[in-house]
Amino acid sequence: MDLRNFSLQVDSFYNHSNSRFAPCSYAFLADVGKLNFDLSDFTEYETRKTAPVTLDWAIMNKTCEEAKGSDDFACVSPNSNCSNSPNGPGYLCNCSPGFQGNPYLNDSNGCSDINECSADTSPCVKRCHNREGSYSCSCPWYMYGDGQRDGSGCKSILRILYLSLGVGLSLFFLIAIGSWLYWIHKKRKLGELKQHFFEKNGGSLRPDIRLFSSEELEAASDNYNQSRILGEGGAGTVYRGVLPNQNVIAIKKAKISNDEAEVQQFINEVEVLSSINHRNVVKLLGCCLESQVPMLVYEFVPNGTLAHHVHDEGHRGSLSLEARLSISSEVAGALSYLHSAASTPVIHIDVKTTNILLDHNLTAKVSDFGASRMVPLDQNGLVSLVRGTFGYLDPEYFQTGEFTDKSDVYSFGVVLVELLTGKKPVAKTQAVKNLATLFMDCVNSGRLVEILEERVVDEGTPELLEAAAELAMRCLSLKSNDRPLMREVAMELEALTRWRIHPWGNVNVEEGDSLLAMVGSSSPSVLRDYVNSSMEPMVPFEIVR
Repeated sequence: MDLRNFSLQVDSFYNHSNSRFAPCSYAFLADVGKLNFDLSDFTEYETRKTAPVTLDWAIMNKTCEEAKGSDDFACVSPNSNCSNSPNGPGYLCNCSPGFQGNPYLNDSNGCSDINECSADTSPCVKRCHNREGSYSCSCPWYMYGDGQRDGSGCKSILRILYLSLGVGLSLFFLIAIGSWLYWIHKKRKLGELKQHFFEKNGGSLRPDIRLFSSEELEAASDNYNQSRILGEGGAGTVYRGVLPNQNVIAIKKAKISNDEAEVQQFINEVEVLSSINHRNVVKLLGCCLESQVPMLVYEFVPNGTLAHHVHDEGHRGSLSLEARLSISSEVAGALSYLHSAASTPVIHIDVKTTNILLDHNLTAKVSDFGASRMVPLDQNGLVSLVRGTFGYLDPEYFQTGEFTDKSDVYSFGVVLVELLTGKKPVAKTQAVKNLATLFMDCVNSGRLVEILEERVVDEGTPELLEAAAELAMRCLSLKSNDRPLMREVAMELEALTRWRIHPWGNVNVEEGDSLLAMVGSSSPSVLRDYVNSSMEPMVPFEIVR
């Protein structure tokens, strides 16, 4: 049972008010565990004033949770807290950590903040920041640590700072010197490598050509972005580039290869194009020879290849007969210039529709001179490894092993047939796969109209179509001696082009007769006489379909 009240009363059984003979005349409350009882306590009680007493007290018999809702809750001081008595019912009040005072008073004597930062009790060695119910320690900027007396305190960082600064500066200078030496070494090696590539790629051949740096071409092509690709072939990739002056260029980048023959092919193209200046030959603006693979820079021809306009889906039949004749005339003129008018005759060797570019006005530009060769004036042909493209290749080459100017005439004949028929030089689906053979079979059997493209038939007169076909047939002759010279082809095509725009004629050709029959029984000059005949208009007639 808990002790709630205690009272002590000493009485005399015999009404003695003062007695010395009875040692048991007093009583007291003491802690049995701490009172050291002695017999002298009975005789010397007059001198003994105190006795050890232990009092464990609490407020009422309620818990904190029960008392908080009552009006007589004792923990009234702000920043106080309530705790249940550990030895029985009731509760006790205490000040919260960081506060001191009487938790039972709601005035200035109640729980108030302890200023831990007072000079005599500060727990910090340098800077102390008192807070409501708490504090914090800090160190000056040149020191480190938690700032507490019972912690790591504050230690100076100047020594460490000086040491770190010295080490850092030493490392910085070592790295700077090392980087500078590495940069110098790398620049020297890069210069040597560029010089090696320059010499390997034939840099000493044409010192008068503009030399672009590899950095210039990387910037112009957006680092050879895939979106800038204009075309790809066996020799390399062509990118669209824009120079700082906003001029648009075409950059031909060779494929990375250790094959000296491919590098020589690029060098050869530089040498050939640098000596040519013709409106229908793509213009070489310069080259870059300091990279691993040589790069050529051309004028930009924006309208794609002739093959694109003749064969690709959505473009077939897009060229009028007049445009086809004009394009063939311009290509023939360019090849004629290469064969006879250039300072040193040039054999292209790879004449085909994919190597003929068109601008917005459908002006033709002959390109890709990688396989081309300059012919010394005292020679008629060149012995060479197999070059060119199947379907365009001169059949006589397989017998002689030589390319001549008449080899270009044969290849041009295939291009002319492509323009007239709209068909590719090699077919995969038909019995006769070679277009040149198929065309000659149709012409020789009187079935010309069957192989011509529909738009060509619709826009051309029989005389014009048969004249163009006759010219193509002569270009495709199996024997090179039977083929015309390129300048003769150019002249005849120019005449046919003028005739298409302003038709005239005064020849005795019966309606439905074939000009080929007349040509077959006459000399090749019949065609030239035909297109140069009188200026009187000719009445067109239908080719029998």
